[in-house]
Amino acid sequence: MASAGCTEMAAAGYMLHPACRVRQEGFGLLFYDSRGPRLLFAETGNLLDATFIENLHQENELPVHLTGQQKSSVDKFIRQLLERGFLREQ
Repeated sequence: MASAGCTEMAAAGYMLHPACRVRQEGFGLLFYDSRGPRLLFAETGNLLDATFIENLHQENELPVHLTGQQKSSVDKFIRQLLERGFLREQ
């Protein structure tokens, strides 16, 4: 799903791939994919925490404290996680 629009994403459900783990680090989030192994360092700072990713089910579940621009950035980040296989649609 390389080019999903926001409308399509809102209807989709998401989950962390069973082979992947995420943990909170000082810089943001560290993703580990045991199928590779592959690492992804996401400099999210305090914007998102690991429990948000672990419990993400739909795009419209973004944290309420985010500004419009931050929501757009998080939406783009979620799409990148999907493209790289760390998240999958359910």
